[in-house]
Order: sequence, then C-alpha cells, then structure tokens
Amino acid sequence: MSTAPHGGRGAPSGARLETTARRRDRRVYTASHPVLFRLLSVTGRAPVRRLGSRVVVSGEDEVRQVLTRVPLDRTDDRTTGGAIRKHEGEGALFDETGPAHRASRRGLAERLGSRGVLELARHYRPPIDDAVDALRAGEEVDVCALADAVSGRTVAALLDLDLSPAECAELARAARLTASSAAAAELPSWRRARYRDHLADAFGGRVDPLGKMLALAAVTTTYAALPRAVAWVADEGWWATCRDDALLPVLVDELLRVLAPTPLLPRVAAEPAIVGGVRVTPDDQLLLMVRHAVDAHRRDPSVTDPAPTAQARLVFGAGPHACPGAALARAQLATTLSSLALQPARVVRAVPDRHAALPAWRELVVRRVDRGADR
Repeated sequence: MSTAPHGGRGAPSGARLETTARRRDRRVYTASHPVLFRLLSVTGRAPVRRLGSRVVVSGEDEVRQVLTRVPLDRTDDRTTGGAIRKHEGEGALFDETGPAHRASRRGLAERLGSRGVLELARHYRPPIDDAVDALRAGEEVDVCALADAVSGRTVAALLDLDLSPAECAELARAARLTASSAAAAELPSWRRARYRDHLADAFGGRVDPLGKMLALAAVTTTYAALPRAVAWVADEGWWATCRDDALLPVLVDELLRVLAPTPLLPRVAAEPAIVGGVRVTPDDQLLLMVRHAVDAHRRDPSVTDPAPTAQARLVFGAGPHACPGAALARAQLATTLSSLALQPARVVRAVPDRHAALPAWRELVVRRVDRGADR
C-alpha cells in the first residue's frame, strides 16, 4: 500500500478488497437487488457474452464502443429511452435522436454547465450546512434524508418550481418512487409491479417529460451515490482526504467509479454490429455492465493510484451518450464530503432500500466521532 499523505489509516490506496467499506457497500446489491447482483457476478468474466437474446457487455473498450460507435435504437421498450417514452411520452432526451436530441442537450448544457452548477449550489448547500450543524451538536444525521433534500432542491431549481423545503423533499421522494416503479416494471428483478407516476400524483402537470427525466435521473443518482460515498469514507476514515483541496476531486471520481450508481445500462442496437467479436442484431438487448467496465468490482478507490480518468468517468457514459449531469453529481458529492469532513462521522445504522431503482441505502445514519478518532 502506498504511504498515506495524512497519517493514520490514511488516504485511499486501492490495494485492499475485503474492507469494511466494501463489505458494507455490497449489501446494497445483495439485499436490494439480488437478481442484478447475481447477473453482475456471473457475467463479468468475459468482455462480451451472449445469453439468449441478450448480449452482456462488460469490457471497458466494448462498453465504450457501444456508446460511441454502434447506432442505438433509443425508442425500443427494452432501453432506458424506450421505457421513459412508454411511461412519460416523447421528448425526454433519452428517447430522442438527431436534431431533437442535440437541441435538448444544448438546453441542458446551459443549465448544467460550469456556471449553472455553481448557481445550483446556492440551492442545495443549506441542507448540507444544516447536517454539519446537527453533527456538531452531537445529533445523528440520516444521509439518505440529506440526499433527498439536496436532490429535491436541485431539481426544483432546475425546473423553476417555487417549492418549500418540505415540498422539495416530497418532490425527491415522488421521483424515487416513480423510478422504483419503472425499474420494477422494466429491469431484471425478483419483483414485478405496475408502473405508477408518483410525480404526477404529487405535482400534476407541473413536470413535463423532459423535466420528469431530469427529476428521475438527478434524484435517483444522488440517492444512490451520496449515502454510499459517505459510508465508504466514514468506514475507511478518509475525512482528512476530504479536507484536502487537491485530493478531494480525485477521491470523488474514484468513489463514483467504484460506486457506479447506475451499474447496468440497457440498450438496443439500431443496426447489425460486431461488439467484441460477437454479432449483435436489433433483436438483441445489450446489457452494458458499467460496474465491471470501470473495474469497480475489483479495485477500491485510490487517490494515490487512481484509475485513468477516461475509465472512471465511463460511469456517466461516453460520447453523445454521456450524462449531461456528471459535473453536477461530482460537485454535489465534493461539497457534501468536504462539508461533513468538518465534523467527521461514523456510521451507526445502515438499512438497504429493497425497492430503490438503483442500489441504495434506505437509511444511512451517521454520528460525529470523537476528535481523537479523526483520521
């Protein structure tokens, strides 16, 4: 293991596999998404593998090839875009192609560019500051509730909705329930349920298809990534690294790589193609195992030996299919970790969310550690 720059247990090195943090994080798969975890486990040994009408793509180069060089059918029901179109209607970015897709991305780029991300921080920073104050006072903080507050306020600002803090939290909860319903209806799972639009129930026509897509993506990603990242940092004692302005961006990228908030991307080819030596037709569903492509299952987060940037950021897609909210996700995580590092905490309770659309905690409760335990 590399020498730690901060002493004690030090900064993440990536050399260990069976750490407390990894064992804990595995529970969000085994408890909440056992079918997905089994699929990830048995199909990750080959870059490309055919399973009947499904082609599982696990290699880094092969996943990038699908996202950047294989024409994709964005309206097929077996894809994210097709599922959204079926449930929400047209015009939700994931189902668009050509000029419509480029126009939507340009519009999002204005709201999610560097200036937009800085402006959004003004909206989501207050609940983070409140959490720090609560830790300072010796209180427990549920990081999952914090994630709802952060994502709810962010989405309300993006959609120009004038909502109270309580309504922002309800917006996040409604988005999570909607995404969970869609996942149960569409993705490999032991549970099946009919789709229900909880956002429409809560907010009626105030959220259009594109806005709904923004809400679902922002809320579910934050809810999946932020508590899991806090748990990993708390378990490994990396709070000092979170206070290092030079190391924090590296740690954020590495945590997002290992957490892989969206571990699987369902896609369908629009034309015949060869991926990793396997012939693919439009009748095949492509399951892109992003978690394996970024080596999340074998390589711990490391600020001394991080994965190449291109590999780490594949968790947000690539080329024209890269997530426009990646910079926002990194900024929110960096702000949360650097702020909570002022009152270093330990995990006192962790309960997996058995119904979340993405592997996540339902409760991730932390409490401030004694100053002598700050590593």
